[in-house]
Amino acid sequence: MTHYRLFRRAALAGALALPILTTGCGLFSQEASNQIDPPQNATQNNSNPSNTTGQISTEGQTQMTVYLKDSNNLLAPVTVLAALGTEEKPGQKALEMMVEGGALESELPEGFAAVLPKGTQVKDFKTVPDQKLAIVDFSKSFGDYSASEERRIVEAVTWTLTGMEGIQKVQIWLEGEELSEMPVEGLPLDEPLTRAVGINLEAAEGLNYSQSTAVTLYFSAVTPDDEAYYVPVTRLINRTNNKAKAAIEQLIAGPLNNGSQLNAVITPDVVVKDITKKNDIVTIDLEDSAYKTGVQTPAEMLQAVVLALTENTGLGKVQIKINGKTDVIDTNNQSYSQPVSRPEHMNAFKS
Repeated sequence: MTHYRLFRRAALAGALALPILTTGCGLFSQEASNQIDPPQNATQNNSNPSNTTGQISTEGQTQMTVYLKDSNNLLAPVTVLAALGTEEKPGQKALEMMVEGGALESELPEGFAAVLPKGTQVKDFKTVPDQKLAIVDFSKSFGDYSASEERRIVEAVTWTLTGMEGIQKVQIWLEGEELSEMPVEGLPLDEPLTRAVGINLEAAEGLNYSQSTAVTLYFSAVTPDDEAYYVPVTRLINRTNNKAKAAIEQLIAGPLNNGSQLNAVITPDVVVKDITKKNDIVTIDLEDSAYKTGVQTPAEMLQAVVLALTENTGLGKVQIKINGKTDVIDTNNQSYSQPVSRPEHMNAFKS
């Protein structure tokens, strides 16, 4: 069984129409100083580029990104600081922070909620390094959720763990037994979960799901306190052989007109002129008749392009050209004259 069944099951269950928030500015917190990695020698490789959230240690605390539910029931990556004991594993700690009513729930930022059912415990967490696999064994309370939450739980666990170094696949166990399907609605788990499961799924009306391609996009949103952040959306589109180009064209098209309040991060008059791939770098040439050399380009636009291209190609770096030129500077005064990597952390809200 392929992960296509997961998309199809969600679509048929009507899980694709999800409300979203409105946009803002400053999509990466000032606390996350490495918003986009500074341009580096193009011959350097960025290991496991799809790991956008990972974890790093700072002054006795570990910075990690967990996927939480925002005020409109969408999952979003949120970077938090957590103290790790000498025997604690980052993956297990991250999952414990995602438990409703858990001991660590108070550490979550305003406007975001834990996803895992109340009372859930991580009984065991281990990795199989040569398979890049994480195996998590939950307690019985993990199954105490409503049917409407099942896919969201699977997505949150999968995207949180696959954001960590060395993890690309996830197995879910319950009380010492590997699950072949989720306990409430029976979402299939007979293959290890990867980011191919998607997140915040949506699809255009009338789409033929058997002839579709999934692309993951990043749009902007704001918290009730007007702090801006990214929301990833996996959109099902008509089948294409050029996933990278299709992803950016969908980013330009903006949110689907399905009642969501998500705002686009790119103006609709921008055109994808060319996309090429070489080694670990994807190069995109955008055509914008309004662009003028020396004028700063919105940071949220360029960051969203980097996020979408690295997510959908698996490549580590992005070279952005506008009207054939690389002398691009964003509104944060960062130069894009050389290839850039996607950020290790995003949505790190000020405390």
